[in-house]
Amino acid sequence: MHYYRHHIGDFLKDTGHLSNEQMGIYLRMLWKYYLDEKPLHDDCESIAFAMRSDEKTVRLILRHFFVLQDDGWRHNRCDKEIADFHGKKEKAANSANARWNGEKSMRTHTERNADAPVFNANHKPITINQEPIKKYICPPDGEPESKIPECKHSEVISLYHQHLPTLRKVEVWNAARQGYLRQRWREVAEELSKSQVIDSGHVLGWWGEFFQHVGKSKFLTGKVNSKDGRAFTADLEWILKPSNFAKIVEGKYHGT
Repeated sequence: MHYYRHHIGDFLKDTGHLSNEQMGIYLRMLWKYYLDEKPLHDDCESIAFAMRSDEKTVRLILRHFFVLQDDGWRHNRCDKEIADFHGKKEKAANSANARWNGEKSMRTHTERNADAPVFNANHKPITINQEPIKKYICPPDGEPESKIPECKHSEVISLYHQHLPTLRKVEVWNAARQGYLRQRWREVAEELSKSQVIDSGHVLGWWGEFFQHVGKSKFLTGKVNSKDGRAFTADLEWILKPSNFAKIVEGKYHGT
């Protein structure tokens, strides 16, 4: 386990009598328990070495928070969290397998039907051109479906550099940044598609105007000093984050 629920109130209640050093050692012991997903060995010397502590402190914490059993020092809360983690993991795996098997069965049925010949009224076979499945937005209230054009990462970055030359250049375009742009691109495309049939050119046109809008903000372009005398300068990743993006669109950074 690389994650567990940490109930701050319960933890502080249970450890209020410990010193900062003892609390730190206790946390290290909990982390090892969760990482290994098993009890601590009944060997105070090795535990103390791993925790970078002394055996006296380790024994104190073990006696106070753990229970010695045949397989080592057990912690009730850790055991419960580990059991819950594996229960949820197994449930998610079963759900994914069920979904996969259902989709596989549906595809097999569809493919089998697609292979069967289709006849017209004269009982002559009709040739069917099978096109790739396209991704569409569900049409609201029976309106025509609108296709969302594929996100143009390099074009958006070029528009950012073109209209905001004084902001930080994009040097690395990692998965996290790509995800931010795909989300914002889809939001913009869905909004534009409500009033017209769109292609990537329409969406890129919006981004060009948006970056021009950003350039009119003294705060975002580093022309306003904060109380500590330093100026804030935005970059593309910061701009694309959901909360910041919404505030920019609403003009909250364009005050006088």
